[in-house]
Amino acid sequence: MSISFSRGVKLILVQGPHSAQFDVNIYPKVSGTEQYSILLYDQNNKSLTNNKTKNNKYETKYYENETKRQIGQTTQLCMCFKRPDVCFIRASVGAVKVVRCEVADALSCLMVSGSEELVSRVIRIKAQDGATFHFPVTVALPFHARYRGNYRDIAVKIVDEERRVSYVTPVTTEGLYGGLRGSFAEVKVYSLGLFAVVSCLKRENYTVPRRGLSLKLPMDPRICLNYLPGSFTAPVMVQTMIQPVDAVLLASVKSRNDVYRSVVSTSPLLYLTHPTSQPLRRPLTVTLPCPPNPEKMRDTRGQTEQEHQPASQVLDRPVTHRLRILGASVKSKELSNELLVVLGSKDKQWNVLDDVTVRNQQKGLVSFDLTENSDRLLVVRLLSLLPPCHLTSLAEELEESICCHAVTVVLQRRGDEPHTVLVAALPSRDLSWELNKLQAQGGPGLVETSAEISMCEADQLLLRFSGNITSTGRLNEDTHERITFHSQRKNHLLVHLTEVDPFGNYSSPHYKGTAIFYKVTKGQLEWRGDKAVLKHSKLLGDPICKLSLTLPKVQECSQRSPHSDSLSDSLLLWLSGELSEEELALLVLSLRLRRSTTQLVKHRAGDSLSSQAFHVLAMWRRGLPAVPHRPKASQLAHCLAKSGRPDLARDLLLRQAAATRQSSMEYERPKKTN
Repeated sequence: MSISFSRGVKLILVQGPHSAQFDVNIYPKVSGTEQYSILLYDQNNKSLTNNKTKNNKYETKYYENETKRQIGQTTQLCMCFKRPDVCFIRASVGAVKVVRCEVADALSCLMVSGSEELVSRVIRIKAQDGATFHFPVTVALPFHARYRGNYRDIAVKIVDEERRVSYVTPVTTEGLYGGLRGSFAEVKVYSLGLFAVVSCLKRENYTVPRRGLSLKLPMDPRICLNYLPGSFTAPVMVQTMIQPVDAVLLASVKSRNDVYRSVVSTSPLLYLTHPTSQPLRRPLTVTLPCPPNPEKMRDTRGQTEQEHQPASQVLDRPVTHRLRILGASVKSKELSNELLVVLGSKDKQWNVLDDVTVRNQQKGLVSFDLTENSDRLLVVRLLSLLPPCHLTSLAEELEESICCHAVTVVLQRRGDEPHTVLVAALPSRDLSWELNKLQAQGGPGLVETSAEISMCEADQLLLRFSGNITSTGRLNEDTHERITFHSQRKNHLLVHLTEVDPFGNYSSPHYKGTAIFYKVTKGQLEWRGDKAVLKHSKLLGDPICKLSLTLPKVQECSQRSPHSDSLSDSLLLWLSGELSEEELALLVLSLRLRRSTTQLVKHRAGDSLSSQAFHVLAMWRRGLPAVPHRPKASQLAHCLAKSGRPDLARDLLLRQAAATRQSSMEYERPKKTN
């Protein structure tokens, strides 16, 4: 099924002090991609393709609106000037004639990895085959980052035609484009391909000379690295990243497993990349924040207040109480009984560093000396000792939980468009806010929500239907509507519904069905041509949630088109070509045909299997009672399902429903003419 999200596009040619407009040809969507063909004309409809400007450059600007309009198989564009949402390209005149730009959001699931988060659309920029032009090309991509801080940075991720990945730091992330000021990631590139703006962990690169280095990381000045003189035999380049672990995340992990109840707090995850060819020759001192037990901090704070009371107030109290206060003040100065453990990772394998001693410092800081290279470090504060296997499991679960989000699937049915359903994957923490926004944008309508599910960045939700409702245009079981979840993007899908059997659910005023959602992780997807496809259909697994659907029944007219619900010969011919010999034998039993009828079919049809199947179906149809509105297709679909072919039953009902609608339209057209 191809769902149209129309793009209102306006392209403006900046040519010195003058400007001209682009005409845009929009081609039918192919695999979720919308293609834009650029033709240049000035205000007098004169071609500018061969014209050159003073600085020999053109600038193209793309705009989008949210209006949705679909005509046939093509998408109609509506002009909008509210906000830019695709890209701005500045290139030489030669590039204007050969460069094409496409929206490739269907590949967003393959554009992020690790802790990256997508904050823009995915754009494909490519040149016509064999075309050459002068680089560099300046590309400015608008983006919207909801969560930014000291630990994260903005980068433009590029995947070229050979699928080589590169990251480019934007020249600027704020700018004025097309008279609109906003967040734009502008980069100068020397190759074309897929472009997207991602939010990633901030990397700090520094050089450690032979004389050593003492460094406070700019992302978090509490984190210090102290290299002694002679730590390396030659100057080396080191890269660090910090992944914070907040108390809410730790509490969530502890709530899922009781063995972690003695864990008080953890430090941030420190990613530390040293060259493998240069081992540490002298200990590296690492200082990390690891908050102490908050309950002990409250006790100590209360004891400190008692210590600072006037002596007269203390002496007025009983002797036993004075001794208890003095004893508490002495105990607060002693070292805490809490344990500190360091975990290190090599080759993606966590281990407890038993030979490393951790020292408590002031203000919740801890320090330790590292004698071997580790690519990840984590300090855990404990109330009691935990086995090493539980500590390594804790580190792995923390890493997984950092990338996971609690998501709620929302299904909104709009009152003015009962056959249109909006499906959204919303972060559960913002659920009430997002639901209010949906109600404001879509008007009053029924909203159904699922239970919380856990999803990572770029995971997908595949949507299937069961019952008497399906999506329009869906002809087989291999096509799915899908939503790719991005924590900082809008994850909406507009689905158009229709009934499978117009005569089904006869005892209900509504058609009934179910929307079934399957979760697909980004690790289960792979590149196949220009598409992101499931590596194997068996990886789909069990559904993660189901939401009920209903459609109102249309009041039937008093006069119906003749034979609108009869099974046509063309439909029976199609079905006869899909049945095997064993399936035909089972179908004959389900249809309850007499033995004499089957013998007559063999005599008339000969040895051709498809001919035999057609004569069986035709004779069954001829023997049905002459009831005007008896649902013959439903009876045949029921028999097909009993024979082990529910897929053919579903396809039969879909084709019969389409034929019924076509027949009704042809029947009503002469009446309107008269």
